[in-house]
Formats: sequence, C-alpha cells, structure tokens
Amino acid sequence: MKNQKHLCNICGKEIKETGISREDSLYIEKKWGYFSEKDGERHIIRMCEACYDMWIKSFKIPPQMEEITELLSW
Repeated sequence: MKNQKHLCNICGKEIKETGISREDSLYIEKKWGYFSEKDGERHIIRMCEACYDMWIKSFKIPPQMEEITELLSW
C-alpha cells in the first residue's frame, strides 16, 4: 500500500499512517444528496484525537460512549 500523508483538518497535525495507523483518528465521509446546499459533493474530514476531544466538549448532547472489551472482534 502506498504511503499517504493525512493531516488533521482542525490543527493541521500529521496523522501518521503507513498502511496501518500508528495513531488513532476520526475519519468522517459524507456524500451530500438532495435537499442540501451541497448536493453531489463528497466531504472527507480527518481529525486527531486531541482535536476530537476538544470538539465534543462543545456539544450540547455528548456522544454516546460505551466501553469495548474485545478490541479484536471489531
């Protein structure tokens, strides 16, 4: 697999990946459809863990979280 450089969209920090991620990050891909101002566009967002932690602090309703004990099963 070709090495790709991925940057956090918030802070610009490099998210180190070489086929297998060396650090965890959030990846969001949204294909916009009818009834949006972005119809036909695809947006990709990458976010480092530190920026994710800051981002969710701004939520009025926090994300649902649960502990996963068997990390190899997903």
